[in-house]
Amino acid sequence: MTEITASGGVSASAEPMPSRTNVHTTEAAKARLRARYAAERRFKFYGIAAIAVAIGSLVLLLSSIISTGYTAVQQTSLRLEVFFDPQVIAPQGQPDRDAIDRADYNALIRGSLQAKFPDVTDRVGVRLLTGLVSTGAQYQLRDMVRADPGLIGQRRTVSLIAGSDVDMFHKGYLEIDPATKQAGKLNERQLGWLAKLAADKVLHSEFNSRFFSSADSREPELVGVWGGVVGSFYTLIICLLIAFPVGVAAAVYLEEFAPKNRFTEIIEVNINNLAAVPSIVYGLLGLAVFLNAFGMPRSAPLVGGAVLSLMSLPIIIIAARAALKSVPPSIREAALGLGASKSQAVFHHVLPLAMPGILTGTILSMAHALGETAPLLMIGMVAFIVDIPASPTQAATVLPVQIFMWADSPERGFVEKTSAAILVLLVFLLAMNAIAIFLRKKFERKW
Repeated sequence: MTEITASGGVSASAEPMPSRTNVHTTEAAKARLRARYAAERRFKFYGIAAIAVAIGSLVLLLSSIISTGYTAVQQTSLRLEVFFDPQVIAPQGQPDRDAIDRADYNALIRGSLQAKFPDVTDRVGVRLLTGLVSTGAQYQLRDMVRADPGLIGQRRTVSLIAGSDVDMFHKGYLEIDPATKQAGKLNERQLGWLAKLAADKVLHSEFNSRFFSSADSREPELVGVWGGVVGSFYTLIICLLIAFPVGVAAAVYLEEFAPKNRFTEIIEVNINNLAAVPSIVYGLLGLAVFLNAFGMPRSAPLVGGAVLSLMSLPIIIIAARAALKSVPPSIREAALGLGASKSQAVFHHVLPLAMPGILTGTILSMAHALGETAPLLMIGMVAFIVDIPASPTQAATVLPVQIFMWADSPERGFVEKTSAAILVLLVFLLAMNAIAIFLRKKFERKW
């Protein structure tokens, strides 16, 4: 430190002031820096660990679903030679439509199986032998004769659908119990017959087109997701037709035209709160209003879409308002400055620029509605529907509800079909999210 003397000179002090560098290089300062850097490293480690745990859990979940459900694309069948006996199909000699529908096609199947195992003559053995084939095999033969009555009197090699337990055993999901000599419901005799059929190349696997083209069934080997897909499609269309125009109109009014007063503040708060209401509450509302008060058809996509539109409305309104807010005020001011009215500025300039964000929010809300189950259970869409709906007013089910019903079934075959249906639902969800990302990237504006 320097001092000014009485004569005006400068003299050095005995105790110099420590520099700022010395202050920050003390042991205490170094300890604080080490602690700060250590805390930052721990925080980074925790973040990476959390991401790793999330990714690991997702991979574990997906691998479990895929490993269980990917085999549903294959179906075990028995390639048998079937004689379309005229005495069974058309005993009166006239193969009309009624005679074809009333024919005992199980007798044809029994005859084909007994030709493979002529030593099986007892009643119990015949019943067990016939049980290797699905109950839907008779309808296969009926449909073949319907399509071509010329089959009557001929022999044809037909791939008949195997029973669910045979399918699970052939795919390796059922193992033989050493104590009981059984695999699921298959006893020792049936397992011996299956071994012979496999050795004779009668038992084989083929593409399970039925799973992608049919509706629900009581038998696991006969179920399909197409009925749920069509029901989900109708439900989402109704939901979109109701929620999108109403949600966008409400967002435009609240953001661009509504006066800022206590009434509009209450509306905004309630919209934000409705977005967090449990979905089953909307199901109760739909049950009370649409079914009990308006008398709309139960278990129809029309009602399901209306209920899901109530649930999607707050999400669409919030997303649309955020998109409208993202448009710079200069766009509005420029339009008004050039002589446009308030409505023209909003609908000709602001709304088109905000539409990409609105569409993204709408698609995400539709994806959320696609995976909902609870509100649809309340309006009766849990009913067992074996027909594919032809219109939104017919009884139908949706994919999430179908998955819920299959998961509650005790048969081992439904475990495989449940996982496969989940994969189908995930594909739809990923496709809808991909569309939302594409729209956002393609039409996104940088201001």
